[in-house]
Amino acid sequence: MARSVPVRLQIAAIGVDSTLMDLGLRADGTMEVPPSGFPAGWFTGAPTPGELGPAIIAGHIDWKGPGVFFELHNLKPGDRVIITRKDGSKPVFRVTRVERFPKDQFPTTLVYGNIDHAGLRLITCGGSFNRATGHYEDNIVAFADLVAPAR
Repeated sequence: MARSVPVRLQIAAIGVDSTLMDLGLRADGTMEVPPSGFPAGWFTGAPTPGELGPAIIAGHIDWKGPGVFFELHNLKPGDRVIITRKDGSKPVFRVTRVERFPKDQFPTTLVYGNIDHAGLRLITCGGSFNRATGHYEDNIVAFADLVAPAR
């Protein structure tokens, strides 16, 4: 598919229906995260959903209550993810797997690296919450592949 900015994310299996904001890089080279629990954000340094490569969408698990990706860990292989793009197209992705990674062992290449098809990565925090640091110990990543181009 041609490049078109994503504007909405829908995942019926876990009750997600969110607009999308743009996310860039911080000064230290790490990806920005949304400033609150809603909406989710699309990483502008990655392909748009439907283009060749892994599109990246990040959201919080909680933020003074459940965040947009509070239930991300409950996704199952086969669950559908629908993205609405600025051009009006709605590519459909199917979840292939959901994995939890310790933040200090995050598989950067697996998540952000080149792939030979249109893919999608949904990222949030998870695992144990460290009260001393105020952060979760792990990241949850849902991997999905394009199964139906724009309608």
